[in-house]
Parts: sequence; C-alpha cells; structure tokens
Amino acid sequence: MSEAIGITSHQHTVLIVDDSPENLIIVSGLLKREYKVKVANSGARALKIAFSDTPPDLILLDVMMPEMDGYEVCRQLKQHKHAKHIPVIFITAKGDDADEECGLSLGAVDYVTKPVNPPIVLARVKSHLLLKSATDALRDRNECLEMEVQRRTEEVVAIQDVTIFAFASLAETRDNDTGYHLRRTQLYVKTLAQKLQQNPRFCAFLTDENIELLFKSAPLHDIGKVGIPDSILMKPGRLTAEEFEIMKTHATIGRDAIVNAENHLGASVDFLCVAKDIAYGHHEKWDGSGYPLGLTGDEIPIAARLMAVADVYDALVNKRVYHDAMEPELVAQMIYEGRGKHFDPDVVDAFMDLKETFFEITRQYQ
Repeated sequence: MSEAIGITSHQHTVLIVDDSPENLIIVSGLLKREYKVKVANSGARALKIAFSDTPPDLILLDVMMPEMDGYEVCRQLKQHKHAKHIPVIFITAKGDDADEECGLSLGAVDYVTKPVNPPIVLARVKSHLLLKSATDALRDRNECLEMEVQRRTEEVVAIQDVTIFAFASLAETRDNDTGYHLRRTQLYVKTLAQKLQQNPRFCAFLTDENIELLFKSAPLHDIGKVGIPDSILMKPGRLTAEEFEIMKTHATIGRDAIVNAENHLGASVDFLCVAKDIAYGHHEKWDGSGYPLGLTGDEIPIAARLMAVADVYDALVNKRVYHDAMEPELVAQMIYEGRGKHFDPDVVDAFMDLKETFFEITRQYQ
C-alpha cells in the first residue's frame, strides 16, 4: 500500500509533552529505539517545537500540565496552518469518557490512559504514523494535481484570449487607421462597467465575472465587417443609402459568425453569449432609431449599451478613412448630447465622470 501511494521510508520524529520528568524518561525510553524523540516539559515549549521549521511527525500529549493544559495545546495546534496536520495522541491519567470525548473533539487522533501499556502505545504510534504518511502523500499529490489543473486552465484561458483577439483583428487589418481600436474599446467597456457596477439598474448583470466576460468579448464587436466589401468599408467619402444598408449588415454577419462557432462547439459559452449581444446590438439606439432591430431603452442588452458609447467615442477621437480625429472634449460633448437619444442616460453619466480616464486610454494606445 505504501508504495502505491508514494510513501517514502524515513525515521519519524515523535514529540513527547509532559510536565513530569519521570514520564518523559519512561516514554522516551519506550520510543527511542524506533523513532527520533523530542521532549517538552510545558505546553509553550511544545508549541514552539511544533511551529518550528522541523516539526514532529506525531505528538504524545499529557493533559494535566500547569499554565497551559494539553487541551489548550491541542486547540492551538489545530488552529495553525501547518501544525494542524500533526496527529496528536493524548496520554493522560484522566480516564473518564467525558475527558476522552473532549480530547477527540479537539482533533486528537487517539486517547491513551495512564499507566501506559508499552505494546499498546507502540502499536498506536506506529498506526497513526503510517496513516499520517499516507495522508501526507495523498495531500502532496492532490496539491500537485491542483497546480497542474490551474496551470492548464491558465493556458487554455490564454489561448482563448489570444484566439479571440486574433479572430477579431481580422476585421481591423482591413483598415489601417483603426490601430489599437480593439484594445481601447476593451478598456473603455471595462472602465464603464466597473463604474456602473453599483448602479441599481446594472448591478445584477455587472458582476465581476460578467465584467471579465465583457472585457474578453469586446474585441468581437465588429467581427462582421469581414463580410463587408472593401469598396464600402474603406470608402473615404459618405456612403450612399444603398451602401449604408450593406454596411449595417455587419451586425448580423457578426452575430451569425458567433452563433456558428457555438454550433460547432455544441454548447453555449458564456463569453460568446455576451459577444453576440455586443456584435448584434451595439448599433441600437436608446430612442429606437438604431439597427438592426430598432430596439429601445432597456430592450437593448447592457453589454451593447456600454459598447455603443465606447465604439462611438473611439471612432470619433481617432482618425478614420472617412474623417479626421476630433478633439476628445468635443467628442465628450457630442456623446452627452446623445444622452437619452442615442445612448442610455446612466451610461452617458458614467462616461462623463470617466472622460479623463478615456482620454488617458486614448493617449496610451495611439
């Protein structure tokens, strides 16, 4: 059994705690042939040894000691991060059932009454040391497994993030003016979400987990532009009515691309659900004049409402093929004028409080 779970063979250390020198001599003599023995004549000394860098593998603990009795020593051992795993066997003259129940309830693994029976003490010490070795080996293995799971999870998340960004960048590579648009809009959306997290209208949705999903999925907001012809996407002048109708289809193209990805996975993925809301809804307007569905007010998903402000802001303060960059203060004023028309009023109010942060993000990611 010991080989199966990886228990290594070594000489265990047993700490004997008793205020009586005679008892220390007797029990030490009984154990020293098989184990390394340490002794402590007080509870305080026992705790110092147990909390050291070289703690014992097992503790034989007397109950009746001055200043700090064995029960209190056991209580403090079990509260310590590392010492709590050391098995404690009480050896005491207190033989009532209530005393034994008290000791075991504090976390002791065994309870032996005095006068001691040497073969019984040796057998119980041996049994509990074997059990501790097995427990330690399993704990170490579990910790290794947990670390490996964490490493692989982080690796999967990193691959996921890179894949999302690479996928979303396909749309951006066709427009050299957009530069760090994906990164900036990610940061704008996250900043707005954190600002609105305590707002009663948004708090149920804007949990820490959903804010992270918003951050991850934001780069996919314009993925549908891969389906728009260059003649329209990169046109320097104003689009005709027919061209604008084609441009508007990028919201549906983007949503459908994400739906197809989910269908291939065969399951719904949380961040893709948020990505669908953003891709399909970030051109909706608060007053119902947006596209593709003409949604109004709270019908528009929260994720899309946040992206609407972030996307418009970034499109105006940075140079595009169809216009030069505008001054941030002027853009902020234009967004404020769209409060209750183009944008959710509360989202605009949050933006106005954060406009300096938006300016800084713009400056940092030129």
